[in-house]
Amino acid sequence: MTTDTTAKVFGIQEVRRARYAVAAVFTVHGAVTGSFATRVPWIQDHAGVSAGQLGIALAFPAIGASLAMPLAGAVSHRFGARTALRGLLALWTLALILPSLAPSLLTLCAALFLYGASAGMSDVAMNALGVEVENRLNKSIMSGLHGMWSVGALIGSAAGTVAAHLGADARLHHTIAALVLTALGLIACQRVLDLRSEPDEEPPPRFALPPKSALIIGAVGFCAVFAEGASLDWSAVYLRDVLDSSAGLAAASTTAFALTMAVARIAGDRVVDRFGAVRTVRTGGVLATIGGVMVVTAPNAALAMSGFGLMGLGIAVVVPLAFAAAGRSGPNPSQAIAGVATITYTSGLIAPSAIGSLAEATSLVVSFGVVSVLAFGLVLGAGVLRAGDRKTVAGSDATSRAAAPRP
Repeated sequence: MTTDTTAKVFGIQEVRRARYAVAAVFTVHGAVTGSFATRVPWIQDHAGVSAGQLGIALAFPAIGASLAMPLAGAVSHRFGARTALRGLLALWTLALILPSLAPSLLTLCAALFLYGASAGMSDVAMNALGVEVENRLNKSIMSGLHGMWSVGALIGSAAGTVAAHLGADARLHHTIAALVLTALGLIACQRVLDLRSEPDEEPPPRFALPPKSALIIGAVGFCAVFAEGASLDWSAVYLRDVLDSSAGLAAASTTAFALTMAVARIAGDRVVDRFGAVRTVRTGGVLATIGGVMVVTAPNAALAMSGFGLMGLGIAVVVPLAFAAAGRSGPNPSQAIAGVATITYTSGLIAPSAIGSLAEATSLVVSFGVVSVLAFGLVLGAGVLRAGDRKTVAGSDATSRAAAPRP
């Protein structure tokens, strides 16, 4: 659904309220992820699975998300954006309960598949609405929305940490968290834009390959998410094994990286509005590349942590801008966003294992050398985000109006 195919015209105040509502939705979505991540050890013990089996199970959320994401467009077309988001977000928040109930590897894989499927569909729906609000406000908001997702993840993980410290049963913890987050999500969805397709608009296919434009944009997102996944999962190990840092300092590097990304995303919209998507991502790619080089050449923990921080700063806004560009790259925003989301989810899935396999064959230093090369890919590929660059779009619109014949 695009601006031209919606049956309702929204006032500026309603659009502004919708912006805060979508931000709340992003926060709720992130809180589910944070709540789950902190209780993985409990879930592993309850299901009675080994570390290797847990690794297999943790691949199923990405598999479920990748397969279900293309359905989000069809659901939104049939029920309208607000109703679709309300239902899909509720499925996601309630799916938080499922993994903690699983008593075996098979049931855990099934639970995580459903957990990932609901995550992916709600992810596409809320990003599509975020792009629509951004279009109507005519200023960048996607980076801030993803920053609120990071804030939600931090809140969920903090609550989960307290629950784990108190020795709370994850089934009780996740049931309470799911009910609270479901209620908050339903309240937030009341204010999102109620976009509806025209009666004669052809519905999108339930399953379809992403358009070529989404594949190209997704390649840029792939580079950023690969660097993000590698840094989040391996920065602590890198400091411990390569630089002989203490366990506390090593863990702090991961927290610092996550906080850097959250802060950069929240502040990123102003930068994007001033410099445009292409220049922002290109500059971010330079910073991320410098950060990667600092990591692989660091003689001490302080310099390596600074390098990880630069990488987080450099890649923070790439995925939000990739979603924004996808949403403006063709006639079917949901399908394009689903394509980009599938590519980025895949990148996040393979990054940790790829880094580990390469480190086993060579070293962690070489692994992060590869991450540095992918970070430089942002410098080379930033131009494909021009579809989401407000400066370029505004200039093109102005040129078109000036060139158009007057009646």
